[in-house]
Amino acid sequence: MNQQKYIEDLNEIKEMMNKSSKFISLSGLSGISAGVIALIGAYFAWTTVYSKTGYQNFDRAFISWDQLILLLVIGFTTLILAVGFGIFFTRLKTKKTKQNIWDTQTKRLLINLFIPLLSGGAFCLLILLKGYVGLIAPLTLLFYGLALVNASKYTLTEVRSLGILEIILGLVAAYFIGYGLIFWCIGFGVLHIVYGIIMEVKYKS
Repeated sequence: MNQQKYIEDLNEIKEMMNKSSKFISLSGLSGISAGVIALIGAYFAWTTVYSKTGYQNFDRAFISWDQLILLLVIGFTTLILAVGFGIFFTRLKTKKTKQNIWDTQTKRLLINLFIPLLSGGAFCLLILLKGYVGLIAPLTLLFYGLALVNASKYTLTEVRSLGILEIILGLVAAYFIGYGLIFWCIGFGVLHIVYGIIMEVKYKS
């Protein structure tokens, strides 16, 4: 009886230490909303680039500067909306669980997330200005995956798994140049929705 109580106490202490060292207030709804927004953004990107060419020419497109600017607007709008909804749903969860959304672990998480993310974003812009449009989707997937893996040690383990999948998808997309929008939909859309559903079911309180 005492041994069982000792094991339970150890498990409780371990759980408390885990909570204090990691940001665990990520909401599954944040992932789902990010995925849905990404798919909507991809649809507008599709209509911008391929609306006149059709599926038979999906692997070949000629983008004007006007289209490029519009694509950048779509991309930034998609990012802002995804982050906004992510913060909104995460705040709802922290209020529900009575946890602080802004603490030391949150700062560490964001720093480790944004170092590869911002570096990758700057690199993608430079590549884009050089005219290598086909590399943008693979690179964004790759750097996003690296950012998730880098930040995963400060949050839930599922984030690391998602990051590894994004990296693999980015590498595959780099081989199939020209089909980046499809891989972009899978990585930022479908994977986020699946990840969000898993998180919502597993950690629903």
